[in-house]
Order: sequence, then structure tokens, then C-alpha cells
Amino acid sequence: MKKTLNDALILLSVTLFTVTLFTMTWTIKNTFAQETNISEKTRQELVRKAADYLRTSQGEDGSFSVSPRSGIGPTAIITAGLLQNGVSVTDPIVAKSLGYLKTFVQRDGGIYAPPGRIKNYETSVMILAFHLANTAGEYDTLLKDAEKFLRDSQFDELDGYSKTDPYYGGVGYGNDSRPDLSNTQFFIDALHVTGHGADDPAIQKALVFVSKCQNLKSDENPPSQKLENPDGGFFYTNAGGGENAAGRDAAGGLRSYGSMTYAGLKSMIFAGLTSEDPRVKAAEDWLKERYQLDENPGLGKRGLYYYYQTMGNTLSALGKEFFVTKDGTQHHWKQELIETLAKKQQTDGSWVNTDPMWMENDPNLVTGFVLMVLADCK
Repeated sequence: MKKTLNDALILLSVTLFTVTLFTMTWTIKNTFAQETNISEKTRQELVRKAADYLRTSQGEDGSFSVSPRSGIGPTAIITAGLLQNGVSVTDPIVAKSLGYLKTFVQRDGGIYAPPGRIKNYETSVMILAFHLANTAGEYDTLLKDAEKFLRDSQFDELDGYSKTDPYYGGVGYGNDSRPDLSNTQFFIDALHVTGHGADDPAIQKALVFVSKCQNLKSDENPPSQKLENPDGGFFYTNAGGGENAAGRDAAGGLRSYGSMTYAGLKSMIFAGLTSEDPRVKAAEDWLKERYQLDENPGLGKRGLYYYYQTMGNTLSALGKEFFVTKDGTQHHWKQELIETLAKKQQTDGSWVNTDPMWMENDPNLVTGFVLMVLADCK
């Protein structure tokens, strides 16, 4: 009798525990779903307001913010951002932009504004825009030619460089400019969106360059630069003597900063590296210690919206709903980005940075970056 009673009590305890656990799990999931629905509605409203603003700021020829410095890049970024958020290719704002961009297709396959000061960068973002618009294969030839142009712009053996050279595998603004991590990640992005995987030779060559932009001593990154603090983050470029917006440390090493660390991590992911690779782990650890949305870590407000763009794109590539920081906090990064951007949207629907670095005082360019972020936050 006693044994039967004990068994009944045990069964009752297990049942109560199971019910409690189920209730807690359901509550958490339901709360998360409700918060996600609210965030998605907010995201869609931000996109709508942004599109309404861009309809008023577009030039008669379909362009946005064209200047000798910015080229046609802002127009491509905005067009891609609109398409990523579901605006149709037949919508006048997109159709006019595509018509304008097509006029810059060059004989060498590149898509850039003459004389081609930033032709690799422009061609990379053009590939993203025209790939998204290629609904019926009408841009197949254009994309194929642009891809060949980009591949030819990569520094490799054909240009006389070996794997130990700081230039090797990288891409710069133009064929005659030194390579940097920002342009190289746009190059990798362009190949990635057009269906090329980690086994692509050009992406593997790019990985060699990307690894050399990391503050980490490894077989892939010989100690050719001074690494006073090998923290695992990334800097702009070690080529041509080194250049970096975050400057150098006391020993002369190039300091890591947020947007380049996200760019480096994403590039490594697209190149097939996993979290088991020491380079990836070191980059993730750097970001886990510095996760924030108020500043571009290492640069303050400089390049803040480019930081958001690389952040959203990288965390989306990681495929995780939550980003866990060093202290164990789980950040629902999509929701946090949406909430941050909602607070920063101007009354006219645009976004703008108070810091003019990298032309982020241009509301058209910045709004294009934000549209890309919001697409990653779906």
C-alpha cells in the first residue's frame, strides 16, 4: 500500500513538473511570437515610410545622390534595398532606377561611372541590384559580364602576387588601388548572391586577404604587422603599408573596429569557415564583448549606418535568432535593430548620420543602408 502511494506521489510530481514546464515553454514562445509580430509590423511601417521618402528624393533620371565622390553606388544600394523589401521591379521608383543604372554598363563588363575611380565597388553593388531584379532572366548576360569584370579585378597570381603578399586575394575600389576589406567583402557578397559557394577559387583567394586583415596571429596571418593586442577583431587593410579608420595602437598595430569585424566574419562564413575555426571564434568573441547599437565599436558615430548594415547582414548569415554576448545575455538582434532604427527615423521617413564620415550625412545613401538592414530583420 505504501509503495503504491509513493508511486502515485511520484507520478503526480512528474505530471505537475511536466505541466509547469509545458506552460512556461508555451508562455515564452507565445510572448516571443507576439513580440516578433509587433516588430514585423514596425519593420514594415519603417520600410513604407522610407519608400515614400525616396519617391520624393529620386532624380528625374532615376538617380539618387550622384556626385563625383559617391558615383552611382547610392542608386544601386537604394534599388537593392527596395527590392529586398518587396518593392516590385515594375514599381516606378525601381524601374526608373534600373533604367538609369543600365546606362552605365561598360564594354569591359563593369557597371560604373566613368572614369571608374570606384568601379569595383560600384560593380559589386550593381550585381546585387540587378540580381534581385532578374526575375525573368533579362539580366543574365549583364550579370555574367559584370561577374567576369569583378573576378579580373582581384589581385592574384596573374598580377604577380603570391599568397604571402598583403595584396593577394583582395579587391580595391579600382584595379589600380590597393585592396581593402570593405571592397573585398562586397566582392564576396556579389559572388555569393549569384550562387557561388565556398568552393569558388576566387572566394578562397579572398579568404587569404581577409585573414590578413584580422588582429590574430595564425598560419594564415603571418606576423608581418605589429600585433600589440591580437584581439581577434578586423581592420581596414594591411596592404600598401596599412590604412585604418580606427588608427594604430602604441606599437603601431592597426586597431580593430566594429563594421570591419562584422565584414570579416561574414566573409569567412561565406568562405566556408565554421565556428570551430579559430579565426571565426576570435571574431565572434570580439563582437560578443562589444555588442552595441549606439556606436560603431572603435569609431563612435563614424560609419554607424554602414555598421548596422554589416551587422545585420552578418548575423543573418550566422542564422541565429539570438546573439549571446560574453555576459550570457541573449539579444534578439532583429528586434533590437528594428527598435533602434525606429527611434532614429526622421519625420520625412529618411535616416541620416550627424557624423559626415563616408558620406553618411546623405539621407539617401543612409536610407538605402537601412533598407538593407530591415531586409535582414524580416
